[in-house]
Amino acid sequence: MTQSQVRGERAVLATVALAAILAPLNSTMIAVALPRVVDDFHSSVGSAGWLVTSYLLALAVVQPVAGKLGDRHGRRPFVLGGLLVFGLASLGAAVASSLALLIAFRVAQAVAGAVVFPNGAGLVRELIPAGRRARAFGMVGAAIALAAALGPPLGGLLISVGGWQSIFYVNIPLVAAALVLAWRSIPRRTAVAVSQAPFDWLGSALFAVVLGGVAALVIEGRHASSSLVPVLSGIALVAIAAVFIRRELRHPDPVLQPRYFTRRGFAAASAGVAASNLGFYTMLLATPVLLSRQYHWSSLQTGLVLAFLSAPMVALSPVGGRLADRYGRRAPSVMGCALLVAGLAPLAVSPGLGSVGLFACLALAGSGVGLSSAGLQTSAVEAVGPTQAGVASGLFSTCRYIGSFAGSIALARLLDSGHGLTGFRAVFAMALGGALVSVVATAVMPSRQTA
Repeated sequence: MTQSQVRGERAVLATVALAAILAPLNSTMIAVALPRVVDDFHSSVGSAGWLVTSYLLALAVVQPVAGKLGDRHGRRPFVLGGLLVFGLASLGAAVASSLALLIAFRVAQAVAGAVVFPNGAGLVRELIPAGRRARAFGMVGAAIALAAALGPPLGGLLISVGGWQSIFYVNIPLVAAALVLAWRSIPRRTAVAVSQAPFDWLGSALFAVVLGGVAALVIEGRHASSSLVPVLSGIALVAIAAVFIRRELRHPDPVLQPRYFTRRGFAAASAGVAASNLGFYTMLLATPVLLSRQYHWSSLQTGLVLAFLSAPMVALSPVGGRLADRYGRRAPSVMGCALLVAGLAPLAVSPGLGSVGLFACLALAGSGVGLSSAGLQTSAVEAVGPTQAGVASGLFSTCRYIGSFAGSIALARLLDSGHGLTGFRAVFAMALGGALVSVVATAVMPSRQTA
């Protein structure tokens, strides 16, 4: 490999990493901002929870569509356009005058981030050889983990100085830097999937209706004036989902290929990331509420504590990538999910176990997610060819965010209905269940990488 090729790989990897940090940074910063947002807009935890669930839902819906578009038309315009929209949406969120407007701009942020990430992952799959691919995904994972680690303390500091609006202003210089780097480094021509079939816009719309309908049913169904409403809504969603799957199986170039789930590497990795993210994200969101309600800690203190959850991911994501390149994708993934189980188990038994015990549990869980992330991501994108990497990465990320989405919904319902530590015990028990499922799923992943 020539020096220019090495420099090109590094520049693309740096671009993907910088662009990829925006979504997790904004995901974790909002965790410490929620109590302040609830107070400022005089809303409930459940209502403000839409800041989280709508963000995750948009990420889940849009990523396969955006990845598919990048597969067909090239990745460069989608990465550049997504970054620009993310910056504009961040400005809108910072000046939002109501909770509804803030939620709308958060959704716009998520849509933009969902356009950027799968196309960045597609570039890694396409341009970096298999022997270094998991390490590359490990470096991207480390950047994501660094953003997640910095999000809580940075968010806490910014909120204490400039209010919750400041967590959106901080995105502007990051977006500007990512745009400059992306303009210079992303090849103008990348491999594209050749298809004569028109783009599957109807399939994209049906997918959005199914996921959005499920979210609305779960979150708002309990407030329906009649018990018959959620039942009929559920039946309608099942029918729409059946139509969607049948259409995608018959379409010559579907936006979401159900047959990917017949491939062991993709199916096991997707199930593993969904289940592990249910555990991890629930832990991330529950901890600030626990510290605020039970111990009356400030946003800044809470942000520093959450670093124990995210900081180990920074150090261990590259390690997980190197292990996955050397020993296969399965071993570090199973090991990481097992550490997540070890971190959640004590909290499921006794959420009020004290600060030292809480720090240890957070560190174990963060270490586990760091070790497993590169192997899971690489296994998923290697299950398909380079010209399908965008949609595969998007669908894999959809599974990740479905896990996060499920955890955030359950968190709001359990904490609104629970009393004292009882509600938190139920939350952490649910998270532990997800982590246990992730161990089983990763254990059936293929061990060795493909070309």
